[in-house]
Amino acid sequence: MDTQHYSKSAESLPKRTWKVWWELIRPHTLTAAFVPVLLGTVLALQAGEFHVFLFVAMLFASLLIQAATNLFNEYYDFKRGLDTKHSVGIGGGIVRHGMTPRLIMGLALAMYAIALLLGLYICASSSWWVAVIGLICMAVGYLYTGGPLPISSTPFGELFSGLFMGFLIILITFYIQAGYVSESAILIAVPSGVLVGLINMGNNLRDHDGDKANGRKTLPIVLGPKKAIFVLGSSYAFSFLWLIGLVVLGTVTPWVLLALFSIPKAAAATKGFIGKTAPKTMMPAMKAAAQTNTFFGMLMAIGLLISYVT
Repeated sequence: MDTQHYSKSAESLPKRTWKVWWELIRPHTLTAAFVPVLLGTVLALQAGEFHVFLFVAMLFASLLIQAATNLFNEYYDFKRGLDTKHSVGIGGGIVRHGMTPRLIMGLALAMYAIALLLGLYICASSSWWVAVIGLICMAVGYLYTGGPLPISSTPFGELFSGLFMGFLIILITFYIQAGYVSESAILIAVPSGVLVGLINMGNNLRDHDGDKANGRKTLPIVLGPKKAIFVLGSSYAFSFLWLIGLVVLGTVTPWVLLALFSIPKAAAATKGFIGKTAPKTMMPAMKAAAQTNTFFGMLMAIGLLISYVT
């Protein structure tokens, strides 16, 4: 990295504002943390347990870990020369707004420190075994782009993000409030995990050409864009069919089928990648992928709440 060139470029960059900081944490990705916490809490409420302070602590801890992961991504992508001021879809705090890498890393670590303090409260109020899983989740957040072999450079990015952000957060949230993990919580967590992983796949589809040029081996690179889009669409179909199956088997209330109203967003996300090669043209599809996860989870939570109060 040409630090002299970076310094000169930074001088011409716009001054920092709250909008820059807001963009930096990539708010569109934060629903991947918020929705699973909401679902886990609603499921606990159905089981007769709800603890407002544990809910709030878990929510903020999850949001902080997700935001810190985004900052680690910004830091290490810059350090590895993957981001430039012409890159599409990144926070841009370093390459476009003149922030120093040290500041970005410091902010990420500060978020982790606050999340850790919240985690101590959660563990003291529930079980210290939660600390083990929590620390693993934090480690994955860092290792996603940090370390000698970043997870983001392998075909397993979707798996790790879906498992640790979509699936496990629901179960942890349920457990700290109910004191156990129910079968219904596990089954409902499956499509949530898939949809969070698909947000990641959308990001990797957009970055396919740049990642390939830099030697990364993401899932869309291993499969090829066409097959990756097919997997994307098939995974959406699996998530909706899984939910329908749970209702048919009587495992969950039919009210969760409200989540099917998110199908148009899933279709838009899939179709939005077909035939596209320029990263900028894929941004609407990426947005639709994030919205699918949000709408699916929110509508399912609303359905569970309706079932609880009626």
